Amino acid sequence: MKEREAPRWLDVLERCGLEVTAETAPDGPPVKAAIYAVSGFEVEPVVSIPASAPHALDELDGAWHHHAAQASLHGESGEFLILPPVFGGSEVGWIRVKDPVGKNLPSRISGATGSPEFVAVSVDGRHLCAASVEDSDYWVVVHEFRIP
Repeated sequence: MKEREAPRWLDVLERCGLEVTAETAPDGPPVKAAIYAVSGFEVEPVVSIPASAPHALDELDGAWHHHAAQASLHGESGEFLILPPVFGGSEVGWIRVKDPVGKNLPSRISGATGSPEFVAVSVDGRHLCAASVEDSDYWVVVHEFRIP
């Protein structure tokens, strides 16, 4: 019998240096709400970096990690939720991960996928910190979901 192949998204997360701690994470906000919080018409980034700038990915790395820390993205155990940064990742839904590397996540995602874009939220689903590419800029977007 042929062994069951790991899904492509799992391979991508592993190549990014992320450790999957749970393949399903129902505590995240609705996926469509998170995507809209990053790419909606009225979204304003907390940081915008010209992609053509020297060391633009390094700047994005530093800005994303700074704002993720300020937004309390990582729980006490260092875990957070991520939408797999692959085509169809939104259909997969939230995956609970740990980042043992702890730095340069946008660059690592870009190395694995060709783009630094990803959406991450805290394990309680309240705090979002994302890296996005808009026109010719890299954006860091932060959003807080109001959970009753």
